[in-house]
Amino acid sequence: MGHLTHRRLLLRAARTLAAATTLVAAAVPSSAAPAAPPALAAPPAPSAGDAPAAGVGRESRCPRLTGEWSGDNRERLQRLIDTRGPCATGRRGTPPVAVFDWDNTVVKNDVTDATLSWALRHDRLRRPADWSDTSPWLTPAAETALRTACGRKPAGGAMPTSAMPACADEISLIRETARTAAGEPAFAGNWNHRRTVPQYAWVPRLFAGLTPQEVREIASAARKEALAAPVGSTVRLGTRSVPGWVRPYEQQRELIRALQRAGFAVYVVSAGFEPVTEVWAKPVGVDAAHTVAIRAVTDARGRITLDAEGCGAVGTNRGEVIPYVDGKRCWVNEEIYGVRGAAAWQRQQPARRPLLGAGDADTDVTFVGDATGLRVVLDRRKPEILCRARDNADGRWLVQPMFIRPLPAERGHHPCSTTAFTRPDGTGAPVRRDDGTVIPDQPL
Repeated sequence: MGHLTHRRLLLRAARTLAAATTLVAAAVPSSAAPAAPPALAAPPAPSAGDAPAAGVGRESRCPRLTGEWSGDNRERLQRLIDTRGPCATGRRGTPPVAVFDWDNTVVKNDVTDATLSWALRHDRLRRPADWSDTSPWLTPAAETALRTACGRKPAGGAMPTSAMPACADEISLIRETARTAAGEPAFAGNWNHRRTVPQYAWVPRLFAGLTPQEVREIASAARKEALAAPVGSTVRLGTRSVPGWVRPYEQQRELIRALQRAGFAVYVVSAGFEPVTEVWAKPVGVDAAHTVAIRAVTDARGRITLDAEGCGAVGTNRGEVIPYVDGKRCWVNEEIYGVRGAAAWQRQQPARRPLLGAGDADTDVTFVGDATGLRVVLDRRKPEILCRARDNADGRWLVQPMFIRPLPAERGHHPCSTTAFTRPDGTGAPVRRDDGTVIPDQPL
């Protein structure tokens, strides 16, 4: 049986205490925990609503956002702080919650990919006894490709991937494309497409045999390299060139810190590997107790196993549930609000949902859509989340071009009325509003 590390137990205790406090506030009527967000029930007019609701003189107590945002996005976010932040309201007790995705929401590019790239270029991964153990969905073609490219022995020993370009290619391509270097599908079978994706769930298992602290050290080295690399630069990985740089979005860093100073509890919820996300989130001001991502179970020696922690009445598993699409809602409900069992998969009452949500992809659409105040979407042309954001049925969605290298203007429409929603079986369907009506196709 796997074990949780002492550090993880301490973090879980801290999160449980915060969740218990929130549950009490939600159960007992209080001015600090309103049942609904009336201050933002409709989109604010550009010329009104800038002053805080708490009265004259309160505005100076709230931090000011100064970064450049598209349209009136900064003003809308400032109004949220000025009207709902404890800095303005003077309310004490359970703080309002803001939840951010990480990769391509708070930073440009993917920090898990950067960490895996660094590990492969510095021979830090260990060879599994059998590649088929690393994923319940790994295909025979992928297993054969990995075994051929990466060798067979010794199991548990470090793989010299820096000198084995074919091995580095296979691992990185399976992670990025879910296909082998020969183009064969790397994963097959059945999984819930709103709870997991095999290539994301696969990554923590590549670090099996290491300790979480060793992964943090690898992530720190990768972070140092990626921040020093020029924007747009690449590194050689196997036989390919891959992105070699990552940059935090200064506007998001400022927003996170402003929210914290205003009295919000700010969390990061990511489908990356938790030790990696922790390393990157800390310098932005989000500590490990407020960082949630895929968590590997460790053994009695403190080493990462092939198992992962579950959520929503799903216990230890091999990747069947991760913080992905509906899974992000589950982890938000469990970790922040203390909702247990199958109920964690369901949308909660407004008092037990974040006030602000921010994401960039369909992987974030459920938890961002749960936010009761504002919902920030970094535009990466991802269909389901952009269908909801551009439809903007309740006026709470903000679409923001990427702060670094935004996508160029493009003609066309997202297929909102036909296939943009991903069903659990992976097939497409229309995207529907909360009232059941179908969202018409929205412009890219």
